[in-house]
Amino acid sequence: MKLTAASIEERIDAYPEYQPLSTVEEEHRDLLPRMFADGDYGWRDPEWVVQWYGRRFLGAVPNADRRAIEDAYDDNDYEDVHAAISAAVEADTAAEMLSSLTSLSGVDVQIGSAFCQFIDPSRYVAIDERQWSTLRSLGELDGDYPAEPTVSDYERYLETYRMIATRCECSLWDLYRALWVIAEEQ
Repeated sequence: MKLTAASIEERIDAYPEYQPLSTVEEEHRDLLPRMFADGDYGWRDPEWVVQWYGRRFLGAVPNADRRAIEDAYDDNDYEDVHAAISAAVEADTAAEMLSSLTSLSGVDVQIGSAFCQFIDPSRYVAIDERQWSTLRSLGELDGDYPAEPTVSDYERYLETYRMIATRCECSLWDLYRALWVIAEEQ
């Protein structure tokens, strides 16, 4: 299979069939960027991003692992979370965003990339093994998914995503949803 505008478009509509969280994802994708930019959010809004990252796999991530990440995140002070997100909103690059976000407990590059996605979905997308492996199987990305992705791994992944989105004339979010469906089809 080759990623084309048509192959992506035909899978976008199927995304809700494979991802029961699609409606709430859309709501948060619409609301969170403005809330994060304005600094007008409570504790549960950024906490949702952390929860979303593991829960979207609907049981594929062991509950103990997911809960350990969520518990580690919950150790942060609200002020520290607010400061990290504010710095990420003001950052110009993925590396700068991740530098502030990964200073938080429970936030690694993977979770940080999810924050990047919900801070600015037009420029960023979450990294995970499923998406990486799908891109690899389609010949778009080389190498196995790293055990612990680094900032440079994320930048390479993001560059690939952006290149495909430009080639196929779609948004990063549309490409994300199409790749999710393709992963289910494989």
